[in-house]
Amino acid sequence: MQTLSDRQHSTRGTVWPLLAGAAAGVGGLGAVLALTGSASPLRAPFTLFFLLAAPAAAIAAVLTGPDPLSRWVIAVAGAIAVDVLVAQSMLALRLWSARGGITVVAGLSAVLFLYATLRRRREHTAARSRIL
Repeated sequence: MQTLSDRQHSTRGTVWPLLAGAAAGVGGLGAVLALTGSASPLRAPFTLFFLLAAPAAAIAAVLTGPDPLSRWVIAVAGAIAVDVLVAQSMLALRLWSARGGITVVAGLSAVLFLYATLRRRREHTAARSRIL
């Protein structure tokens, strides 16, 4: 029979993937609401969440050295910097639009995720070849 402590221990590992999935859903919904021009009252907070969470998660995926708290502090600061630099660049080039800004931030985040995935795959392959 499981004790309360055992049940808390076994469910603790399943909470983080659930929260990550919910965050991805909220961020994705925010991007979709902004790109479609919806008049929903959830558009602004969900879009803001997307603009902070997508680049922050991508930057955190690329960083491997620092401890987890430092990684997330750096990632959030980097996400703010990415958002400001995208907006500033688009304004300087006279190309500003909310849809364009969201698209560029999503594209940069996707490129960073792709880089992190390819780097991990390369490291995994190199480690595997050393073992053999």
